[in-house]
Amino acid sequence: LLEKMADVRLKEAALIVGVVAACYWNSLFCGFVFDDVSAILDNKDLHPSTPLKNLFQNDFWGTPMSEERSHKSYRPLTVLTFRLNYLFSELNAVSYHFLNLVFHVVVCIVFLKVCKLFLDNRSSVVASLLFAVHPIHTEAVTGVVGRAELLSSIFFLAAFLSYTKSKGPDNTIAWTPIAVTVFLVAVATLCKEQGITVVGICCVYEVFIAQGYTLPMLLDTAVQILRGKGSIPFSMLQTLLKLIVLMFSTLLLVVVRVQVIQSQLPVFTRFDNPAAVSPSPARQLTFNYLLPVNAWLLLNPSELCCDWTMGTIPLVESLLDVRNIATLTFFCFLGALIVFSLRYPGDSSKTVLMALCLIVLPFIPASNLFFPVGFVVAERVLYVPSMGFCILVAHGWKKLSNKSVLRKISWVCLAAVLFTHALKTLHRNWDWESEYTLFMSALKVNKNNAKLWNNVGHALENEKNFERALQFFIQATQVQPDDIGAHMNVGRTYKNLNKTKEAEESYMIAKSLMPQIIPGKKYAARVAPNHLNVYINLANLIRANESRLEEADQLYRQAISMRPDFKQAYISRGELLLKMNKPLKAKEAYLRALELDRTNADLWYNLAIVYIELKDPTEALKNFNRALELNPAHKLALFNSALLMQESGDARLRPEAKQRLLHYVKEEPQDANGYFNLGMLAMDDKKDAEAEAWMKKAIRLQPNFRSALFNLALLYSQTSKELMALPVLEDLLRYYPDHTKGLILKGDILMNQKKDIIGAKMCFEKILELDPNNVQGKHNLCVVYFEERDLIKAEKCLVETLALAPHEEYIQRHLNIVRSKIASLGTVEQSSLPSEETAAAEEKKKTFQNLKEIKNEKKTTRSTVDNNKEHSKTKKLTEKNSVDKETPKKSTKEIKDIEKKRVAALKRLEEIERILNGE
Repeated sequence: LLEKMADVRLKEAALIVGVVAACYWNSLFCGFVFDDVSAILDNKDLHPSTPLKNLFQNDFWGTPMSEERSHKSYRPLTVLTFRLNYLFSELNAVSYHFLNLVFHVVVCIVFLKVCKLFLDNRSSVVASLLFAVHPIHTEAVTGVVGRAELLSSIFFLAAFLSYTKSKGPDNTIAWTPIAVTVFLVAVATLCKEQGITVVGICCVYEVFIAQGYTLPMLLDTAVQILRGKGSIPFSMLQTLLKLIVLMFSTLLLVVVRVQVIQSQLPVFTRFDNPAAVSPSPARQLTFNYLLPVNAWLLLNPSELCCDWTMGTIPLVESLLDVRNIATLTFFCFLGALIVFSLRYPGDSSKTVLMALCLIVLPFIPASNLFFPVGFVVAERVLYVPSMGFCILVAHGWKKLSNKSVLRKISWVCLAAVLFTHALKTLHRNWDWESEYTLFMSALKVNKNNAKLWNNVGHALENEKNFERALQFFIQATQVQPDDIGAHMNVGRTYKNLNKTKEAEESYMIAKSLMPQIIPGKKYAARVAPNHLNVYINLANLIRANESRLEEADQLYRQAISMRPDFKQAYISRGELLLKMNKPLKAKEAYLRALELDRTNADLWYNLAIVYIELKDPTEALKNFNRALELNPAHKLALFNSALLMQESGDARLRPEAKQRLLHYVKEEPQDANGYFNLGMLAMDDKKDAEAEAWMKKAIRLQPNFRSALFNLALLYSQTSKELMALPVLEDLLRYYPDHTKGLILKGDILMNQKKDIIGAKMCFEKILELDPNNVQGKHNLCVVYFEERDLIKAEKCLVETLALAPHEEYIQRHLNIVRSKIASLGTVEQSSLPSEETAAAEEKKKTFQNLKEIKNEKKTTRSTVDNNKEHSKTKKLTEKNSVDKETPKKSTKEIKDIEKKRVAALKRLEEIERILNGE
C-alpha cells in the first residue's frame, strides 16, 4: 500500500491529515450511540473469552447467521478491529473513535492516489479535500459502526489501484496484480458487502480506460464480427480473458456469501422500508425517487438525519406526484453524463466515466434493485459513492478555473464550499455525542418518523426519566398508530411507573395489531421476531397476579404457536412454570429452548435451577458447570454453583467453591453476598481470621446485612472474643430488634461474660414478648431466675417451659434439680454452693441449647441468602432476555436437609467448653 502511495507528496498527506483532524477532533468526545450499542456494547464477539471462530459464524451484531433475527450482514474483519479495540481499551469510546478517524485519513490519502489517475495534481487535492470534509461522512466516521465503510473503502481502493497495474508492456497481462486484486476484493467484502462492487469498476476501467475503447468502437467491432468480416483482435481477447477471471472470482465470492447467509434474506418490517412492501407503481416510483434524494444529500448536506426509515419520506403513489419531476431530472442528467463518457474519447470523458462508476456501482447494493434493504436512506452508504461525486466536482472546478474570467470566482466558491462543509462536519459531530442529542437533532429534520420519537424515549428511559420518555413514546404512537413497537414501549414505561392497568391496555393494543393466529401456520416473513415480545411482556405483566398465571401461560403458548422456534417464549414459560410449581414442565420448556440454542449459557443456568427444584443437586451442578463452560464469567452460575458446592458437605468441593466466589466478587465487587459466603466457607474451614475479614467486608458494603452481622457475632463468640461480639449484636438488633437468635446470643454473653443478669433478663423477656412459646428464650429466662436465687419463680418457669416442650429431657432434669434445691434449702451456706454448682451445670446445658439454635440460625441464614440471592440474580438474567420479567423463587428445602446433616456433625461440646473457658 505504501508503494502505491509513493507519488503522494508528504505535504499533501500532511494537509489531508491536518484537515481531517480539524474536522473530526470533537468526534473523540462522542460515546456509543444508535447502532453502536448493538455492535459494540451488546456484542459478545468483542470479548476475549469468545472464540475467534464465532466472528466468522455470526453477523456484524453478534447474532448467529443461522438465526432468522440475523441481519445477514457478514463483516468479520470489521468486528475483528472492534475486538482489538476492546482488547486494548475495553469499552473506552475514545479509542474506537480515534481508530475511525485514522481509517478516514487513510481512505482520503488512498483516494488522492486514485484521483491522480484521472485528474491533474491540483484537482486531485481538491477532490481529496472535499471528500475529507464532506458532512455526509459524519455517520461513517463519527458513528463507530461506520468503520465497516471505512475499512471496506481502504481495500476497495487498494484493489482498484492494484488492478491498474495489471497491464504489462506491449499490452501483456500481469497476473500478480490481478491475483492481489482478487484477494483485496475478498478482504473488502469481509469488511462490508459493497466491497465486491469494485470488480465492476475494474471491468469498466479495463475496457474504456486501459484499452481506450469507446462505445461506438465496441459496437462497430461487434457488428463486423457478426457479419463475418473480421475476427476478434488479440488485445480484445486478452481483455476478455482478464474480465472472465475477474467475473469468475466475483461469482465465487457471491456463491460463498450466499452460503454464509444460508440462502436466507433478512426479515425486515414494513416500517424499516415501507416501499419494499408496497404494491406497484408505488414501489417503483418511490425507489426511483430515492435516487435524487441521495444525490441531493451529496449536493446539499444541510439537513442530515441518522434514521430515514418509516414515514420520513412518504411513498410516491401516483405518476402525478410532483416529486416525479425530481426523479425525471435526475435520470436525464445521469443519462447525459453516461452518453458523454461512453461516446466520446478523451481524458475528460474518461474522468466522468470513472466518477460515474464510483457513484453508481457501489450504491447498487443499497438501491433495492436486487433485494430489499432495511432502510430507506442511509447516509453512511454514500461514503464510497461520494468519491465519484468529489471527482466530478473537482473536474468541473478544473474546467471553470482554467477560464480566466471565472478563475477567481471558482477559487472563492471552492474555498467557501470547503469551509462551510468543514464547519458543518464539525457541528454535526456534536450530534453524535449521545443518543439523546443524536435523535433530538434528527427530530429537527424529520418529525414524521415514529422510530425517532421512540429512540428519544429510549434515551430518556436509560436515564430513568420515565415521565418524559412516556411523552415521546406516546407521540410515536400518534405519528404511526400501527407501530407495534411504539405501543410496547408505552406499555413498558407505564409498567416502570407502576401503572399496571395502563401498561396492560397498551400491550393489548400492540397485541391487537399482530396478525391473527391460524393454528399450525408460521409467521416467519410476516412478523418481526421483536414484535412477538408483546406476548412475553404482556404475560410477564399479568403473571404478577397469582390468579392470572394460567392466562399468562396461554400467552406464552400463543407466541410459540406463531413461532415454534421462538426461544424466548420457552425461556419465559419455563420461569412461569417454576412459579406454578410445575418443575417437570419447566424442564421440558428449557430443554426445548436448548434444542434451538445449545450455546446459551443462561439457558443451562435456568435448567440448573429447575434441577434444584427437582431435588437433584448433582444434575443442577452439572448444568451450572455447562453454563460456565460457555461463559466463564456467568455471574449467576458462579455464585449459585459455589453455594451448591458449599452446601453439599463435601470438603473436596470447597476449594473450587471458594475460587468461584472469588471470581464472582471480582465481577461484582459491590455485592456483599459474595463476601458473606466467602466468610461462611472460611468458617466451615475453621479459618477464623479469614472469615472475620470477609464478614467485615460484607458489612462495610451493606451495614444492615442481617446474616453477616449475626454470623460475625457468632464467630467472635466461638473464638473466645465474646466482648467483641457485643457491639456487632447491638448493630444487628438496632436494624432488626426482633432478631430472636441475636437476642439469645446477646443474653448469653451478658450473663456469662459481663455478669449482667439484668441485661440478659431483658433480652430473654424481649424474646418472650415476640414469641411466648419460644422454648429457648423461656428456658434461658428460667436460668436467670435461678441466678437471681428466686428458686420458686425458677421452678414455676421450668414447669411452664416443660409444658411447651414435654419431650425435652434437659428441662425435666433442670426442674428436678431446682425442686431438689428448694427441698434441701436450710441455710444460706447450704443453698449457696449447690446453687452455684447447679447454675454452672444448668448454664452449660443452656449454652449447649443456645449453640444448637445459633448453629441452626447460621445455617438457616445461609440458605435464606441463597434463596434471596438466587431470586434477585435470576431477575437480572431474565431482564436481559426480555423486557419485562419476573423470576421464580428457588426452593431451599434440599439445601436445608443437607445443612441439618452437617449441623448434626458439629463438635458442639468443644464449642461449649471454649465459651465456658472464656467466662
